Amino acid sequence: MKIVTYNVNGLRAALKKDWLGWLKAVNADVICLQEIKATPDQIPEVVLLEEMGYEHYWYPAQKKGYSGVALFTKMTPKHMEYGCGHEDYDFEGRIIRADFDQLSVMSTYFPSGTTGYVRQDFKYRFLKDFQLYSDKLLVEKPNLVVCGDYNICHRAIDIHNPKSNANSSGFLPEEREWMENFINSGYIDSFRHLNPDPHQYTWWSYRAGARAKNLGWRIDYNMVSKPLADHIKSSSILPDAVHSDHCPVVLELAL
Repeated sequence: MKIVTYNVNGLRAALKKDWLGWLKAVNADVICLQEIKATPDQIPEVVLLEEMGYEHYWYPAQKKGYSGVALFTKMTPKHMEYGCGHEDYDFEGRIIRADFDQLSVMSTYFPSGTTGYVRQDFKYRFLKDFQLYSDKLLVEKPNLVVCGDYNICHRAIDIHNPKSNANSSGFLPEEREWMENFINSGYIDSFRHLNPDPHQYTWWSYRAGARAKNLGWRIDYNMVSKPLADHIKSSSILPDAVHSDHCPVVLELAL
């Protein structure tokens, strides 16, 4: 089972860069998207998605052109869950989940705190509430994959310059501590589980040729609950996919 997470930073923009051609080539079973910045009625290409065998489920933000998540799947879910029941986060379209026979897959878009203290405080609230949500969900759905843009680099190896970014949102001590605790609450960072090497990132600033120089951050994850640990077959970052300032992360499970 091949699962991909991808913050597309605007699906309509990505589609103009042959995103559908890439999707066909990668041939994933489940695609978790973040920051779609669109509603399905704005995406006429859904017909082509269906021709490729994908069912598509959307949870856009109430604010037009902002945030939003989606999940495309070649397998029919037993159940779809939209949001987490918290009005502030659901208004921004941050969580969607598909329940299948053997596991559940969630696409999540964690808030960014880069625009100032108001959004950083919002991010901290989200982290606290998401941990509580996850704790309850793992009891109900022990086989769980939480894909998405977490907007946090876990460790120094996950960012190109940890010293100069020590006070940057996304690499703050409190955020990194949350990520450590989140993993310890029942998850495996599937990429790091198999790939210990440095200089592997999933997001690059558009400024100063950061991507060409590989001055990036690893903030996109496929977190796998511990009961699925023995099923992790492979995990890889695809930096050559250039539809966004992020790139996709692929997880393969032997199921």
